[in-house]
Amino acid sequence: MSARNVLVTGGTRGIGAAITARFAREGDRVWYTGRSEDSVRQAGESFAAQGLDCQGLVCDVADFAAVGAAIAAIDAEAGALEVLVNNAGITQDMLLMRMSEAQWDQVQDVNLKGCFNTLRHAVKGMMRARKGSVINLTSVVAHTGNPGQVNYTAAKAGVIGLTLSAAKELAARGIRVNAVAPGYIETDMTAAIAEKAREAMVSGIPLARPGQGVDVAEAVFFLAGEKAAYITGQVLNVDGGLAIHS
Repeated sequence: MSARNVLVTGGTRGIGAAITARFAREGDRVWYTGRSEDSVRQAGESFAAQGLDCQGLVCDVADFAAVGAAIAAIDAEAGALEVLVNNAGITQDMLLMRMSEAQWDQVQDVNLKGCFNTLRHAVKGMMRARKGSVINLTSVVAHTGNPGQVNYTAAKAGVIGLTLSAAKELAARGIRVNAVAPGYIETDMTAAIAEKAREAMVSGIPLARPGQGVDVAEAVFFLAGEKAAYITGQVLNVDGGLAIHS
């Protein structure tokens, strides 16, 4: 398989870093985004230490113009993107009755509008080439809901709707759009969870363990590749069975 042009948003740590590394190990040309110069630099040092050649871009995915400039720069350097992974996301957890408008808006802007921004700009090159694969990261909570996360769950549910509609619109141009819904994945963020709370979470997972970033990365890599050439408009849960409905 020839090297592909791949963009992973929010690729500086956690799941995003695992996804970035997975494509880079395959020999793809990979760009990743982060919101600050420090985060992009530190991620670059980590990738380099693993012998991986990845290019970092400072870009806030909530900024439509900034996303357009970043994707235009990639296009000018290497040609159109062939794979887009919308992974960038934030949380601003709070009970509904205490949630501020800013907490709602910030999560929508990054998690949902950010997906629109990148897809809107990347799809132009993909349409010209009549090929491309987009994988949007949603979450198991988009199916189940979660107290204290009405902003996050709404945004992630919106990502599923965006995925389904975009898949129908773009299929005729040879572009596939799918989503991956991680469950409880061990990352720097989840490492801060108290042990008792962690045990309670794991107890609800049929496979009886949390997932790893590599579990999500493998699912994303599969959906991006030729073995998934007849798959579009789907949501793949990577959650150890957490979202199984009784």
